Amino acid sequence: MKECLVVIPTYNEIENIEAIIRKVMSLPVAFDLLIVDDGSPDGTALRVKALQSEYETDGSQRLHLLERKGKLGLGTAYIAGFRRAFEGPYRYLFEMDADFSHNPEDLVRLYRACAGEGYDVAVGSRYIRGVNVVNWPMGRVLMSYFAGHYVRFITGMPIMDPTAGFICYRREVMETILHNNIRFVGYAFQIEMKFLAWKYGYRLTEVPIIFTDRTKGVSKMSTRIFKEAVFGVIQMKVESFFRRYIPPRKVPAPVAEKPETTEAV
Repeated sequence: MKECLVVIPTYNEIENIEAIIRKVMSLPVAFDLLIVDDGSPDGTALRVKALQSEYETDGSQRLHLLERKGKLGLGTAYIAGFRRAFEGPYRYLFEMDADFSHNPEDLVRLYRACAGEGYDVAVGSRYIRGVNVVNWPMGRVLMSYFAGHYVRFITGMPIMDPTAGFICYRREVMETILHNNIRFVGYAFQIEMKFLAWKYGYRLTEVPIIFTDRTKGVSKMSTRIFKEAVFGVIQMKVESFFRRYIPPRKVPAPVAEKPETTEAV
């Protein structure tokens, strides 16, 4: 039965997309992939389409593509991908970057933290064991590291790397989170997702990883995204004082695999 789906948002990742797909598909755990492309003018989506036939067996597709019109933001890309995943039988949903800043081999470690060790959310953490970042300028390392301290101080959430974007969620966690109106799109989106999972009482763990900055393509980081995180954290914390976080009753995972097409997960 299909258990794992990795959601990768893309915008102009033609230099990385084929390599990341082939690497994920070669792992010892069977991961399906959903590429959410925001209208990349460099042909990223076309390259994904060209590869889909290689990963189709007996009518079952492992490589999926969701195309969107225009650059709509990282957070909305992940949400669209996770909602599409609910149409399939997947029990574990992953998010990661397309540029190899996240080592695909660590997907297996995140999966085992949830499937084998019983956690509900496993975060690939750059800071749980010191600072494990390669090829970043010192200014960006310090900004990211102290952002984590800031988030923990404001929210009380016990996560060393709250802005991390390399994560495994159990399906029921994501279903609970997406009952909420997720508002943020950049770093604040990553914080908001973890904050909601924590407030709903799910079990979170951090798995140490080494983060290596991209060597191909262009970073999508901006000052606007960073400011959103700074002020969004305060807004998120204040609003939490006026809410009750009661997770819905857990629904058993599907036991039968649904038929799939290349157009839908």
